[in-house]
Amino acid sequence: MKYTILTLFPEMFTGPFDASIIKRAKEQQIIDIAIVNTRDFATDKHKSVDDRPYGGGKGMIMRVDIIDRALTHIKTNDTKTITVLLDPKGRYYTQELARKLTSYDHIILLCGHYEGVDERVRSLVDESLSIGQYVLTGGEIPAMVIVDSVTRLLPGVLDSEATHDESFTDNFLEYPQYTRPPEYKGMKVPDILLSGNHKQIDAWRTTNKAPVIPEKKD
Repeated sequence: MKYTILTLFPEMFTGPFDASIIKRAKEQQIIDIAIVNTRDFATDKHKSVDDRPYGGGKGMIMRVDIIDRALTHIKTNDTKTITVLLDPKGRYYTQELARKLTSYDHIILLCGHYEGVDERVRSLVDESLSIGQYVLTGGEIPAMVIVDSVTRLLPGVLDSEATHDESFTDNFLEYPQYTRPPEYKGMKVPDILLSGNHKQIDAWRTTNKAPVIPEKKD
């Protein structure tokens, strides 16, 4: 799996992708992550990538021509590729979508910034995704979320059982989990989990899964 992240701030990705499971997946060559600076496709001496919005208003808008040049440079015809705009107007990102993204060979993640991107950029991408109903300074953190959530589902990254029966599987959240000590400050582990009766334990876990409450979009 290859990820290409188009961003104005490549330095934001230095830490998150150099530790833990993502680092190991890179070292095992399960994934490859390329960080591309959007400013490399600007044509003026100031490397400007944005301009004032037509019609007036605060903030600056990222230009469609610069983004188009960048995407044209990044895209290849020899892989199954999807281009994703990280955008608050996009559809909600879910575990189901994370699993669908694992079927691609190349995921291009376009990070917006400032007041957003020129509306015409939407015609250049395959998908627009939002990670929640709140405003971030840019698409860099959502891009990290997608890389992390997709990578952990790829074969060889984690044990297959680790991602089989977890939160958001079949629209349920995972059952409560406990470990030692069996009692702490009067709080006890449920007796059934200490019984050794795996059939009853499985039934308890199924009963104690909580349904996912779907988000409502205004």
